[in-house]
Amino acid sequence: MKETITLGLIGLGTIGTGVVKTLQINKSILEERIGKKINLKWVADLNTDLKHNLKIDPNTFITDGRKIVEDPDVDIVIELIGGCTAAKDFILTALKNGKSIVTANKALLAEHGKEIFQAEQSSQGQIGYEASVAGGIPVINTLRNGLAANDIISLYGIINGTANYILTKMSSDKISFEDALKKAQELGYAETDPTFDVEGIDTAHKLLLLGSLARETFFDMNDIYIEGIRGITEKDIAYAAEFDYVIKLLAIYKKKNGVVQLRVHPTLLAKSNLLSSVNDSFNAVSFRGNIVGTNMYYGRGAGELPTASAVVADIVDISNTIVSGNITKRNDFRIPRANITVQDMDDIENRYYLRFGVIDKPGILARIAGILGSLNISISDVYQKERRAGDTVPLVMLTHKAKEKNIRLALNKIDKLDIIRGKTVLIRMEAP
Repeated sequence: MKETITLGLIGLGTIGTGVVKTLQINKSILEERIGKKINLKWVADLNTDLKHNLKIDPNTFITDGRKIVEDPDVDIVIELIGGCTAAKDFILTALKNGKSIVTANKALLAEHGKEIFQAEQSSQGQIGYEASVAGGIPVINTLRNGLAANDIISLYGIINGTANYILTKMSSDKISFEDALKKAQELGYAETDPTFDVEGIDTAHKLLLLGSLARETFFDMNDIYIEGIRGITEKDIAYAAEFDYVIKLLAIYKKKNGVVQLRVHPTLLAKSNLLSSVNDSFNAVSFRGNIVGTNMYYGRGAGELPTASAVVADIVDISNTIVSGNITKRNDFRIPRANITVQDMDDIENRYYLRFGVIDKPGILARIAGILGSLNISISDVYQKERRAGDTVPLVMLTHKAKEKNIRLALNKIDKLDIIRGKTVLIRMEAP
């Protein structure tokens, strides 16, 4: 029987630093829970200056992660370097060598998960990836264990703190997307290149993992419709508020009659919905199971210690299986992808928020409504506060449920009218 669980950490950035701190602060508690000693044998990073930030034995610090994945003493490799090249090589080599993996690398798992999880099945090791989605909120464990009695009917997630912070600031401070993004960058919430966050790609990576667990298959990024928040203006946030709605970037999974929807896009939510009150950099995920009904998980979705909490939780979980000698393979994705139908975005039905830029003169509403009606799209609400005869003014409509394909056909016709100025803004509406 092993007397010590030996760890090797690759990547001493923000999360890696948090992991070392957590292992130091809660060392006695963690060892009690495992029933064995924990030894952080190696910490690897190319930046040698980082070793001065923490109280670790200088001999522990190395610059070559390969030493960790090849060391026969190491039981668990903690991969926190990010990216899809070196990280993938480290993980596959470690699994081949019978080691277990803990990672927060959602992009790697989303892009190469099929290969990595297949490698896990033929390895003596396991993969823990709780930290890859929603930071310190245990949503992976919730799907794997807490909701195991349920068929997951839907999930809605605010799972990118950067995008949520930007939308919150646009609303509370009545500022533009560009100004809110600048604030997010100043506070360290957004990268210098914020593309993954504001274009919905990071959210889609996380949705792929959650949706795959919910449906017990492994989806592909091509299965997900992705739309970011860069096109959202402070005007849209203000007009949404006139109807008692807020705008959030949502990750959406739905299952009906065996057909799955996977989409990421800005969404109007009623102010009365719990998700609408999730602000700043916080995350939340709402699940609906066929037995339990709806429940929601809320907390810090990123940051040094919240994410480290999820990493160390996986370390404890895997350590317990090592100690017991019962390393059971989790077949999370047992259903072949070929047996699952993902609904085409054109066939999805939603309510819609539409903002037109129109020339202010009589008959405008009738012309637009006529085109919408010809494609079975009915209007539920209209808002036009600004009136300047002959000038371009905003005309905002909310529709009843309509098919996406019909909405797009209608807007293609409407945007060609001589009364329309600019491209019509479309934002989908949901009632989780």
